Amino acid sequence: MNRICLLISLFLAFTFGMITKVSADGMVVDKVYHPYVTANEREFEWRFMSSQTDEFNLLTQRFGYGHAFWETVALEFYAIGTRNEQNDFELSGYEIETRWMMTQQGQYWADWGWVLELEKQDAKDNYEASLGLLFEKELGRTSLTLNLFAIREWGESIESEWESEFRLQYRYRYLPEIQPSIEIYAGEDFIGIGPGFMGVYRIEGQKQIKWDAGFITEIAHSGKNHTFRFAIEYEF
Repeated sequence: MNRICLLISLFLAFTFGMITKVSADGMVVDKVYHPYVTANEREFEWRFMSSQTDEFNLLTQRFGYGHAFWETVALEFYAIGTRNEQNDFELSGYEIETRWMMTQQGQYWADWGWVLELEKQDAKDNYEASLGLLFEKELGRTSLTLNLFAIREWGESIESEWESEFRLQYRYRYLPEIQPSIEIYAGEDFIGIGPGFMGVYRIEGQKQIKWDAGFITEIAHSGKNHTFRFAIEYEF
């Protein structure tokens, strides 16, 4: 337990130090990435996120297809939809994502990986690129996962700037299908915490269904700021 507390403290201290030096204005709550790639895996993914504050209600969906073209590298392509002012969903952007598993699971003291993302808005020449360092350590029947992102935004209608984000998930591997967790998210002017759940239902061979959900509440400011996120993947 002391080692867990030390790891969390070091990552939080480093992350908050970065956040005070850069700006961040996007949605901080998103998927917590794990540093693993299965050779030859293919997947379909659907992500849903609803964020409610005193000023707005944002609803976003992502539809993706991924393929591990190499043993340790996977590519995934997303179409992004958001709800407009008329409560209709419209295509708002595209994203390409690359995940790289640097170490085999259990090979070293901890497992490491990278994720690289490039997103473009559909209607404008606005871009966002992010590079994330992924860390995971199994501790008995629990797992600690940390994501640290450096993000760059630029385009015709947004100011070019650097951002940073931090995500933490500490989960209990109760059953493969049910794994409760506690999650922490941090960005400029945002610190959120809440419960999460994930699970894996294995069908046969590499065929399996993964699901992941979380309900995050901001604690850095007063007022309502709640985010519900849900994702489901079919891997084959």
